[in-house]
Amino acid sequence: MERRRDRRPHASTGWLAAAGVPLAFGAALGADPPLDFDLADGTGVRWQADLGSYSYAGPVVAAGKVFVGTNNASPRDLSKTDDLGVLMVFDAIDGTFLWQATHAKREQDIDFPLQGLCSTPAVVGDRAYYVSNRAELVSVDAEGFRDGKNDGPFADEPEVGIHAADVIWSLDLHDELGVTPHFMAASTPEVGGDLVFAVTSNGIAQGGGVPSPEAPSFVAVRRETGDLVWSSAAPGSALIDGQWASPRRFSLGGRERVLFPGGDGWLRAFEATAGAQLWQFDGNAIPAGREPNPRALNVFVATPTLVGARAYLVLGRDPEKGSGDGGLWALDLAAGDGPEVTWFVGGDDFGRAIADAAVADGVVYAADLDGFVVAVDADTGVVRWRYDAFAPIWATPLVTPAGVWIADTDGEIVVLGTGPELEILAELETGSPIYRAPVVDGSLVYLMTTDSLYAIDGKE
Repeated sequence: MERRRDRRPHASTGWLAAAGVPLAFGAALGADPPLDFDLADGTGVRWQADLGSYSYAGPVVAAGKVFVGTNNASPRDLSKTDDLGVLMVFDAIDGTFLWQATHAKREQDIDFPLQGLCSTPAVVGDRAYYVSNRAELVSVDAEGFRDGKNDGPFADEPEVGIHAADVIWSLDLHDELGVTPHFMAASTPEVGGDLVFAVTSNGIAQGGGVPSPEAPSFVAVRRETGDLVWSSAAPGSALIDGQWASPRRFSLGGRERVLFPGGDGWLRAFEATAGAQLWQFDGNAIPAGREPNPRALNVFVATPTLVGARAYLVLGRDPEKGSGDGGLWALDLAAGDGPEVTWFVGGDDFGRAIADAAVADGVVYAADLDGFVVAVDADTGVVRWRYDAFAPIWATPLVTPAGVWIADTDGEIVVLGTGPELEILAELETGSPIYRAPVVDGSLVYLMTTDSLYAIDGKE
């Protein structure tokens, strides 16, 4: 079957930050999410919260709260009506708005208007870590100022009310390290031990070329203070696009390592503590046994999904670049001195993608920007089935015991079976574009559309 090329345009207005899609934690495997709901009339919805007009980051459910990134189109603080990047935090049970962090916009080339905060936060313990739209790596208290304390080395917040953010520390990647994002900064930080790892989003200029080739693309900072421990500018002037993917830690032979997907199409592994580069892998390489064919170069926008010593990762571009040949790689990391290719799916079988692959029960589920979903045997790379959503897909597939949820930018959700043959179990209409996968937590499913957050329990 020949892959469709732009049969339906990508859902975008100007540049809808591809940065907001990566950076996720892969699929959530948990209880069966309820299917009996209607967002229009509220059937099966426990609560709903208004967000901005574009929402790409989250939802993350942690510490009894839901964290999302959005813009300021529906201000929670009426004294702030400007275009802002906003991290909003809600009570997970009843949807009460708790607090928010706001970030002023920079110039359009590096912080595109209305795109909000596109970094999905990593919440660990009582801290949340994210990259702001201003290219700041930020640590905040998960409680905000609701606990009545001003924590951390940073204590000069302009606001200390119960709805304000309690900043622990902030590292300005742009002003302090010279990073120049391409339209948007966004990476979900990875936290391990006393370090926080992040992709800085250093990228190309709007007209081409790399304005800051010596600025770091990858950083590791102290978890408690935000002090820089090590950095790498490895892609340098070879960058093809922006850098919006996220790092992943893994352990091999008792040694901690971290993977950084780059905006030059290379995947690099570093020693986690000292930052020595261990190896690099060219995602645009011609797979063994395939005839070379002319194709545009791709980059890593999605984040690697790790299962044991194997990494599954997809190639893509900024969605504004349109359709093109992509690739889904399975890499064995066990050798230590460099990955070995287990298999590759690409060409007409898989296009450019920005959604992370999801892996469960020996099957890899991956969705591309043309709206095709493939189920691939995790060991052999054999495609079991293929589904056409007829709309671009930015959200990582959500795997549950009852089926695989696929959400697209037309606001439709389809639930597919996990068996060897394609089976459509349910089709749901939300009425609003979806850019991030739903999250299941206990008996609730948290669904974020472009302008609203829902907690769904399926009850009358």
